[in-house]
Amino acid sequence: MSEHATVPGEKRTASNIQPLVDGYLDHLEKERRLSGHTVKSYRRDIELLLKTAGTTPLDELRVHHIRRYVARLHGSGHGGRSLARALSAWRGFFSFLMRDHGYTQNPCIGVRAPRTTKTLPDALSPEEVEKLVMLPADGAFAVRDRAMFELFYSSGLRLSELTALRPEDIDFNDATVRVLGKGAKTRVVPVGRFALECIRQWLVSRSEVAKQGQVALFVNHHGKSIGPRTVQQRLSMWAKKQGLAQHVHPHMLRHSFASHVLQSSGDLRAVQEMLGHASISTTQVYTHLDWQH
Repeated sequence: MSEHATVPGEKRTASNIQPLVDGYLDHLEKERRLSGHTVKSYRRDIELLLKTAGTTPLDELRVHHIRRYVARLHGSGHGGRSLARALSAWRGFFSFLMRDHGYTQNPCIGVRAPRTTKTLPDALSPEEVEKLVMLPADGAFAVRDRAMFELFYSSGLRLSELTALRPEDIDFNDATVRVLGKGAKTRVVPVGRFALECIRQWLVSRSEVAKQGQVALFVNHHGKSIGPRTVQQRLSMWAKKQGLAQHVHPHMLRHSFASHVLQSSGDLRAVQEMLGHASISTTQVYTHLDWQH
């Protein structure tokens, strides 16, 4: 057993628990190669477990404890989806403790979160997407923004995937983009001709504004890699300027891409691969669409 592992009856303190948490998060980042955003989510979920467990030592937690915690958290307003994510983090944490720190049980095995009613993600209509992306080409950054929005919709990228792109990730001959997705998994996704043309136009402008040595495809006013928050702000601003009534965020363009491709093709497996979903059950939410539309 590790010197940092708690022993039965040992009082829980920050000094003997935090190394376990840090070790698990380090494992997620360096061994499983999860993104920084995902690791932060795991940290929050484990901190929630520690707060809910109070002074009970980790190695004394049993299934009935975890079920009670889930019921308590659900009663205090935590939804089924957030609890399912927390349980996944807790199960992984205890598996790590069993593997590396001599723990003998995983009290989260077999515990399920309350069911959550699935809702269809917000999506724009094809007409609304067309209205959004028809930006006036009145400057380098308007050209950049249209290229970003066209690529979002054309290829169904995540926000983090778009901001991580480099110019060489775009293959104009094959009309594809090479994407580094969740879990450091690479996939190649088709790119529409309108998006390709907008990217060509942006590359001309980019050569004038990007700092020397900058590798990012999309850069900000300082010539550096554009941040996720800036993309969100620009998309929200343009949606209002283009007369769209609802708040538009990057994930909405990803949902719109998936919805429209599935409506036209009915090929759930292809949509799963293009979105980079590890499980097809994640993609199946789009099967609730009105096919007649």
